[in-house]
Amino acid sequence: MMAGKQMRASRSSRRPSCIRTLSSLLALLLLSMVGCGGRPPVPKRGVVEGDVGDWKFRRFQPVLDVEVWVPGNKAEAFTATYVRDAAERRGRISESDVVSVFVTRYSREQGVLRETVKLARRLAQEAGYSVEEGKVSGVRSVTIEGHGEAWVMWAAGKHVVKVGGRGRSDVPSGVVEHYGERYPSAMPGSVLEGPLPAGAETTPERAKGGPEKQPQKEPYDPKNPRPDWEGYDPKKPLPKPRAPKEP
Repeated sequence: MMAGKQMRASRSSRRPSCIRTLSSLLALLLLSMVGCGGRPPVPKRGVVEGDVGDWKFRRFQPVLDVEVWVPGNKAEAFTATYVRDAAERRGRISESDVVSVFVTRYSREQGVLRETVKLARRLAQEAGYSVEEGKVSGVRSVTIEGHGEAWVMWAAGKHVVKVGGRGRSDVPSGVVEHYGERYPSAMPGSVLEGPLPAGAETTPERAKGGPEKQPQKEPYDPKNPRPDWEGYDPKKPLPKPRAPKEP
């Protein structure tokens, strides 16, 4: 009788040990997957709808404004707003305590990197903007500062990511790193100089040094409006709205 009780006690004592061993093996397996290059998945709605370190997630919003326009490549954009935890706890939130993230998702990868580089070069030539290329927390990107705002921007496959905000003099590197893990940068080593990356507009004639073929203009789409960069002049005042016609 006593021997039977000891055997049952021995078996029951081994069960928690086996469970702990299996849990440890599972944890090691997950760590090895991350160590072998596994990356967090791309968020379904573009942005991370959760806290990022000390930055607390507060708002998600889809937007129609697509800053990097890629001809013939429709896109949708998403934005997330994060607030510094310490600012919320003290009850005073300034512009420097808020950071925004914009993620633009295109229907395909073609032309996204090219147009992102073209936008960075265009902003570098505009008065009031400072554009620098480099790495932020290991993410190759361009840092854009001026007109009371600061942003870090990069292209990643069929996505463009922009982190920063208005009233900021810098961009939180932790937020950039968090998004860089989900959207690995495809930015080249030389963004502001050198040949443009290949894109939808690149033709065999252009590759040989000939003139670049201009894309055909698409019909106006109110759900996916295209900015008129060719006719844009920052020094020219906006036209006055027309008065409604009398019935």
